[in-house]
Amino acid sequence: MESFSPLSAAIGGSLIGLAAAILWLGNGRIAGISGIFGNLLPATHSALWRAIFLVALIAGAWVTAHLFPQLGVGGVKAAALVPPPAGWNIPMPIWLIAAGLLVGFGTRIGNGCTSGHGVCGLARLSLRSLVAVAVFFGVAILTVTVTGIV
Repeated sequence: MESFSPLSAAIGGSLIGLAAAILWLGNGRIAGISGIFGNLLPATHSALWRAIFLVALIAGAWVTAHLFPQLGVGGVKAAALVPPPAGWNIPMPIWLIAAGLLVGFGTRIGNGCTSGHGVCGLARLSLRSLVAVAVFFGVAILTVTVTGIV
């Protein structure tokens, strides 16, 4: 955490909040990525804004990472996948598939993801989102403790 900057964190958090507010006020939709992505297919009348939102989300992160590499931890080149814990003997493709499936199932079971519950749900004072965020953090702490990945 030697490169942590409260200023860049505050700016990033403010931009996320602003984007969520614009989507809520302009489109009446909650900026939960799993809901936006999950309802992209089959194509309906709402597919266009969903596709634009997701493309802009990815493009914005890519452009920012390349224009301002000093904002990230170690710059653009430092981003890497977290390998499986040593001694678990799990091949990387299996590790990634398992992680993706667990995230997908958890998102479906929790009726939303961290962005929907954490950013938008808590802002709306949703009790369901408060419980979901508490579970997200609890499982994250347990996962880091068990796997030793930091």
